[in-house]
Amino acid sequence: MNRCQFVEDHQRRYGVKRLCRVLGLARSTFYYWRRTASLRAVRQAADARLAALIRTVHRASDGTHGVPRITAELRDGGEVVNHKRVARVMKDTEVNTKYVGDITYLPLSGGTFRYLATVIDLASRRLAGWAIADHMRADLVIDALHAAQRTRGHLTGAIFHSDHRAQYRSRAFADACREAGVTQSMSAVGSSADNALAESFNATCKRETLQGRRGWDTEREAHLELFRWLHRYNTVRRHSRLRHRSPIAYGQALRATSTTLAEAA
Repeated sequence: MNRCQFVEDHQRRYGVKRLCRVLGLARSTFYYWRRTASLRAVRQAADARLAALIRTVHRASDGTHGVPRITAELRDGGEVVNHKRVARVMKDTEVNTKYVGDITYLPLSGGTFRYLATVIDLASRRLAGWAIADHMRADLVIDALHAAQRTRGHLTGAIFHSDHRAQYRSRAFADACREAGVTQSMSAVGSSADNALAESFNATCKRETLQGRRGWDTEREAHLELFRWLHRYNTVRRHSRLRHRSPIAYGQALRATSTTLAEAA
């Protein structure tokens, strides 16, 4: 759950001050998050556009161009970009190397909640692992990490990015990452810009499953609807930023390209 999003969703009913106090969130952090929402969206769109241009140049070179030549080609085409940014975006197009994760709340009737923890591949946007529980202890995010490990076969060498919430800062989660060969990364304090993909996923998930309802009637109903949607998200749902492919289909197409990109770089 992004705590800032939770405050945004419930502020009219409970008030920002009260929600921030209950969630242990500084009001300045919430207002910063809300003020910079458009900047996060612009940054994400710009990176997606640059990634598409990089893939076009790479394909045109028959997979031979690395960072310096791709940067030069982009500049000749009128793009204002440096090699460091090209290298970063190229790195982000490799599957099973960078993941983002978050926790979001699942509202039930009667004012109770369940919680969904996710692990999403940054390159393909595939939901590699997830877990649902009636608590927000570290076990929740550890279960999601282990689910991703089972899905991928291994996570050795991968980077996992999250915000600074206590579950991700816990010793138990750090131990789980170390055992899986995963390096932890966290957003700058007071900013959730680096976790924009996880936030976007959470918002889309709840919007498309709840469809205007305030919550699910039962826990079983929530589990069933979420399971169907999460499966559909990975295998069927088309994404404009994935060239209108599903995450799994896009990841399969990207794997060969990203391998040659890494070799050329």
